Amino acid sequence: MAMKATIFKIVLNIADIDRNYFQEHKLTIARHPSENDVRMMARLLAFALNAHEYLLFTQGVSSGDEPDLWQKDLTGNIEVWIDLGQPDEKRIRKACGRAKEVIVYPYSGHSANVWWKKINPDTKRFKNLSVINLPAEAIQELATLSHRTMDIQCTIQEGEVWVTCKDKTVRVNPIRWKEQER
Repeated sequence: MAMKATIFKIVLNIADIDRNYFQEHKLTIARHPSENDVRMMARLLAFALNAHEYLLFTQGVSSGDEPDLWQKDLTGNIEVWIDLGQPDEKRIRKACGRAKEVIVYPYSGHSANVWWKKINPDTKRFKNLSVINLPAEAIQELATLSHRTMDIQCTIQEGEVWVTCKDKTVRVNPIRWKEQER
């Protein structure tokens, strides 16, 4: 019998001072059986960094054709495509052709550095692509906050992120490897 997804209920309060975005989101995240807490919390952090009323979690790991998160406009066009991990050049090219903005969040430390060194020359032509590395140590620490129900406060200021759950705070300093050309 196939394993089912584990459901997480999250109240996420975001104070994004950089974008002047202050909002509470009540989220239900289905963690696929092949997904661990590290990846799930990286998805949650990506949500917080790009929060918008139309930003949604997709089937992600369960569907090869969808990103981990996306934001569509009212006509169904993809405004923002967000992938986690280390997608290949073909997937990035497809995403850049389908969405107005594409953001990739690698989060696995040394292997992310190796991936970026290899793929970076191929990404120069994608003007709508941003690549933002989430330091592995911080994401590992974020994973320790994971519980089936969470009440999380996320503060973003000057590019730094503080995530607080219960009595523990984790600081994340995302590193911008490639910025979308505006």
